[in-house]
Amino acid sequence: MTASSGRRVLLAAPRGYCAGVDRAVIAVEKALEQYGAPIYVRHEIVHNKYVVQTLEKKGAIFVERTEEVPPGNIVMFSAHGVAPTVHEEARQGRLATIDATCPLVTKVHKEAVRFANDDFDILLIGHEGHEEVIGTSGEAPDHIQLVDGPEDVAKVEVRDPSRVVWLSQTTLSVDETMETVDALKEKFPQLISPPSDDICYATQNRQLAVKQMGAEADLVIVVGSRNSSNSKRLVEVAKIAGARAAYLVDFADEIEENWLEGVSTVGVTSGASVPEVLVEQVLQWLTEHGFEDVEIVKAAEESITFSLPKELRRDLREEADTLGTERTEPTERTERDRGRVT
Repeated sequence: MTASSGRRVLLAAPRGYCAGVDRAVIAVEKALEQYGAPIYVRHEIVHNKYVVQTLEKKGAIFVERTEEVPPGNIVMFSAHGVAPTVHEEARQGRLATIDATCPLVTKVHKEAVRFANDDFDILLIGHEGHEEVIGTSGEAPDHIQLVDGPEDVAKVEVRDPSRVVWLSQTTLSVDETMETVDALKEKFPQLISPPSDDICYATQNRQLAVKQMGAEADLVIVVGSRNSSNSKRLVEVAKIAGARAAYLVDFADEIEENWLEGVSTVGVTSGASVPEVLVEQVLQWLTEHGFEDVEIVKAAEESITFSLPKELRRDLREEADTLGTERTEPTERTERDRGRVT
């Protein structure tokens, strides 16, 4: 990076959509295209207000519970993953399903099942209430304990200190996770690490770019929603890296002009569930306020892509109709039988 005259913008690369988010959003669009509206989605498909609003306009209906979906419909599970009980709820509710869980989250689910089958105590590092944590914990609830940061380590108890493994929510800060891991290792020296790093490549790459950028930026603007764990982490990483201030915004019009007082260098990045159009709007806002020079801060190349959910290769609307009919037929017969009795 070379200094330019006047005010400048450092633009992080990579930023925005990761492969898992891209796959999930395209999956909703394809489902609407193939099967028509409505397509129900359990929880937000990804944690971004703009994406959710855009998909709603196209015919997606977002629900918090599987039971909210009427029988004979299609429901999609979000990129954050769900517990096995949710799949069972869909089956009981006679719903056709599309699983848009990010493959990297699926990997953590499989690790949880494998270690539980081997009777390990599993210490899951993550934030209580986050959809990903709920889904992973549901794979082996009798074996998994949540550890929400280093301050939680003191209360962790295990059956056998020689059979303990840690797993992690994929969207955490790398530094935050390793701080918790170090504290756990002090208490459990035989703690086993997962076979591969659970922090996803996109999370690491975006944090690395912000670390490089934050060292030079007076102000960092992170585009992302407040319920996005990885977006909030980018704000924290920017401050730790040296930025005087860092803010999270959904849209450009949330930027406050007084943030620019005394600022000559603004860093811009976006969370892994943020479409590029929102970043472009922020850059335009900054241009209108005198920050015209844009320099790229490149931390890594990304070329990973994931194939779409296999369920999109079936006729799910016909399958959903059949399931809905199977649910209603017994009730209709019962009513007819009662009519004959009376």
